Amino acid sequence: MRNTALAIAALVTALGTTLTAHAQGTTIGTAPSTDVVVTQPVEVDADGGITDEQRPAFREYIVTERVPSYTVPQRIVVGAVLADEGVTFYDVPQRFGATPYRYTVVNGETVLIEPRTRRIMQVID
Repeated sequence: MRNTALAIAALVTALGTTLTAHAQGTTIGTAPSTDVVVTQPVEVDADGGITDEQRPAFREYIVTERVPSYTVPQRIVVGAVLADEGVTFYDVPQRFGATPYRYTVVNGETVLIEPRTRRIMQVID
């Protein structure tokens, strides 16, 4: 009986370690002689957007990618819905954290979009 309980405890510990290694984060490396993956948490805005600390790097990424700016007649504010046609959405790179949103540039401003509803979720200033 005691051996069974010990075996179950060892199994649960092994599974928990494996799942922890796959948690969201940026891999820093492997701990020496242990094969344990060391991660650093990725900062994500509470709403799944880009954090204030990530904004300069994200803006630089957008400039580097040369994403075209679309012109629309409406004001670009959080909550506005973009038209069904004419705007292309791009995936946010994983290095900026996991987010359900996509990005695009509209009227010269980078915005995060909820792709299903086309609603602007964040304006990156």
